Amino acid sequence: MELCFATNNLHKIQEVQAILAGRHTILSLADIGCTEELLEEQDTIPGNSFQKADYVFRTYNVPCFADDSGLEVEALNGAPGVHSAYFAGPQRSHQDNMNLVLSKLSTTKNRKAQFRTVITLVTASTTQQFEGILKGTILAEKRGDGGFGYDPIFLPDGYSKTLAEMSAEEKNQISHRARAIAQLIEFLKDK
Repeated sequence: MELCFATNNLHKIQEVQAILAGRHTILSLADIGCTEELLEEQDTIPGNSFQKADYVFRTYNVPCFADDSGLEVEALNGAPGVHSAYFAGPQRSHQDNMNLVLSKLSTTKNRKAQFRTVITLVTASTTQQFEGILKGTILAEKRGDGGFGYDPIFLPDGYSKTLAEMSAEEKNQISHRARAIAQLIEFLKDK
């Protein structure tokens, strides 16, 4: 089945293509001629995920799935959450975002956090959402050069390496996105 993954983020496309390993043909937004920036106007991760997938399906008539992800830090009442990409401002700097989280946590011992992804699939016959969560801890300093976003400060529960210290293969086996995609794949098995 051909599916559009509604993102312009090359890292996400590569991660999903690696996880799907040829089971389905993944089209990028560029592949379907979508050049506009997809809006994320909702105040929840599931809301943004649905908004993007629904827009692409209605506008381009292509079965589509979209994700929205966020880092949810317990001591910050779930922030940055839906605002993870631009937590430190509109420049969307990974470094600035990490530094702001570290600064806000500098006086707390509670460093529990989770990455959360919600994927919405919209086709002619269905709309479904799939959620993946990866629990962990925010470290006091960055470790590792891999990954993207908050990966250098996130230590998954039960692991001694941050997501940024893991190989792409290791990360793809445990990531929040991989968990949501596994549910999507299971759903698509008979499609």
